[in-house]
Amino acid sequence: MAVFVTGATGFVGHHVARLLREAGAEVRCLVRARSDTSRLTPLGVELVTGDLRDADSVRRAAAGCEQVYHVAADYRLWTRRPREMYESNVDGTRAVLDAAADAQRIVYTSTVGCLGHGSGGAPADEDTPASEADMIGPYKHSKFLAEQLVRQRAAAGMPIVIVNPSTPVGDGDVKPTRTGQIIVDFLKGKMPGFVDTGLNLVDVRDVAAGHLLAMERGRIGERYILGARDLTLEAILGILAELTGRTRPKMKVPFAVAYAAAYADTFYNVVLRRRAPNIPIDGVRMARTHMYFSSAKAVRELGLPQTPVEEALARAVAWFQANGYC
Repeated sequence: MAVFVTGATGFVGHHVARLLREAGAEVRCLVRARSDTSRLTPLGVELVTGDLRDADSVRRAAAGCEQVYHVAADYRLWTRRPREMYESNVDGTRAVLDAAADAQRIVYTSTVGCLGHGSGGAPADEDTPASEADMIGPYKHSKFLAEQLVRQRAAAGMPIVIVNPSTPVGDGDVKPTRTGQIIVDFLKGKMPGFVDTGLNLVDVRDVAAGHLLAMERGRIGERYILGARDLTLEAILGILAELTGRTRPKMKVPFAVAYAAAYADTFYNVVLRRRAPNIPIDGVRMARTHMYFSSAKAVRELGLPQTPVEEALARAVAWFQANGYC
């Protein structure tokens, strides 16, 4: 069976492509001309050069594929040109869906950032309401618009299943992601304090497995949160301390101080140095809410694995250390 995958050079997408190849699928991946494909070549996938913002290239890459995994997204908490993010995340999703008009089944990778927040600290689920006004920054806003487009197509009859990963951790976080950078900063001893926030962590390998399970068992038009365990950032740092023998940061940073640091960092890096900030203001804004979610539906209906997050964090630490990040 021919399978089309976008985002295969990324953290989650690479693991999806790997699992598909291990299952014997013929995998075709859309990759940009300047993408590092060194991790994909050993998998034996077919590489097709293109870009989500080039609908013709997407159409050529997806031609003849029976299954489609649209994993790719422009994921940044700061960008000098927000329009580019909308072109990739919204227009690019439209291009993939148009190109997949004849596919038997499509899995679209959204994010828990498109969901609402539980009241009183309770975890949110797939039905927790959220509005466009709740979306902080161009990344979350563009993904919200893209998911609305996907849901409209599903309601019109396209065979689409939506997955909403929470916060994946594990091996292969090349970029790294925002959470991966927290791990790297901890290993480097560059994290003197932390803010009072919380995340739902999940093993990236379980997230990849959840994609394949959604393709096989997911109900058309439904959302599935691919998550595992809710943890405060303080607790995550405690686990990292136990895994590495390093001292956990003890200082809880007030949000007023975090905002001040973010604005100062933005002025220094963006205004004076003309480069991306180290502390994105939108990142601090997001951290004010504990991002807790329930993956009960995915566990019940898909059989989503629930690997202990300690194992995923241990693999992340080992991978970052082995690949020269710290």
